[in-house]
Amino acid sequence: MKSTCFFILAIVDLIFILISVIFGDPDKIFLGLASIIKESDILITDYIAIGGIEGAFFNAGLVGLFVLALYRINKLEINGSLIAAHFTTLGFALFGKNVVNIWPMIIGVYLYSLYQREPFKNYILIAVFGTTLSPAVVQFAFLNLFGRFSIVLGILIAVFLGFLFPPLAKFCLKLHQGYCLYNTGLAGGLMATIMMSKFRAFGIDFERRLVLSVGNNLLFTVIFSIIFICFIAYGLRERNLLKKYKELCKTTGRLYSDYHNEFGCRVTFFNMGLLGLIFIYYVILIKGELTGPIIGAILTIVGFGALGKHVLNTIPVLLGTIISSILNIWDVNSQSIILASLFGTNLAPISGEFGWIFGIIAGFLHVSVVMNMSYLHGGLNLYNNGFAGGVVATVLVPIISSIFRKKVEYKY
Repeated sequence: MKSTCFFILAIVDLIFILISVIFGDPDKIFLGLASIIKESDILITDYIAIGGIEGAFFNAGLVGLFVLALYRINKLEINGSLIAAHFTTLGFALFGKNVVNIWPMIIGVYLYSLYQREPFKNYILIAVFGTTLSPAVVQFAFLNLFGRFSIVLGILIAVFLGFLFPPLAKFCLKLHQGYCLYNTGLAGGLMATIMMSKFRAFGIDFERRLVLSVGNNLLFTVIFSIIFICFIAYGLRERNLLKKYKELCKTTGRLYSDYHNEFGCRVTFFNMGLLGLIFIYYVILIKGELTGPIIGAILTIVGFGALGKHVLNTIPVLLGTIISSILNIWDVNSQSIILASLFGTNLAPISGEFGWIFGIIAGFLHVSVVMNMSYLHGGLNLYNNGFAGGVVATVLVPIISSIFRKKVEYKY
């Protein structure tokens, strides 16, 4: 069954490559990919706008296959964490991660594993998620501080960040106690904030960026609806699916709730497909635009459908973000608010553990916090919502557990 899951992940990656050929111009695939590699990757850079459908989806498919190659080379058996890492990286390969900039961070984590004299497979998850800081490679090269050696500087800085990333990521889990699913977003945000603070002290800053594609709603709705329906159809082959799915929806989702290991591949993909359909049609319902970042956010939700997210613990957080956007100054269908609503579901464990009301409160707070976080790290941390979610969970969980006398088993 685990080999079947690996095969499904590989098929999804190949579908992305196929999309680039069928719905883009095959002759422009490598031109689009080259444009993506040479461009700044800081938030928010939509690769569909930079390299077209052909370049963006080809890049995403290759990145996904590279991640699977890392799994295979290190002889890892597929579980919920690896599924979540794969889909998150696949999604962010539409806006920020590419076939070149992911490797320095991964190499840095590999060097850390050598330093610790431990197998690299113990750090694969951190290495893949750690590519949240991939924009540092090109962005530091753009500073052109050392002429032709600037790109080398960018690579070395990214490798160094990768080396420092594992201990910080592990410690951040203690801060929010597993109630923020995008743990590496908090770690990446803290690290990038410190870096940007020092750069700004020397008068170096990065311009804020907002590059988005438009006009692909019908195409993307059809393509991804088919993919998610296929996931659901695969899950429907499971015996006692309804009973098992009810049990899955009773879980809190707190890290690490591995649905693949606990409920099996079919139930997991049923949950993933259901989440994918719900959130893609949510975007369409509010008349949002299915851009690269939005598709990336939906794929991240789908991936974490194997590691903590389900319908009952995500919807309350989504409601909280909607209420916040209605009461605040932002439009509910603006790109920033849609991204906050989708990625804000990283706080789903709060809803699962403490109830719907607190899930709504978490989502309500998340929107305001995330809108102020990107300045801190200068757009270098792709998991901006993970950073904000980690902060919200770190503050909110101890308050809830103390005031409302809800016992939390702390993990150290």
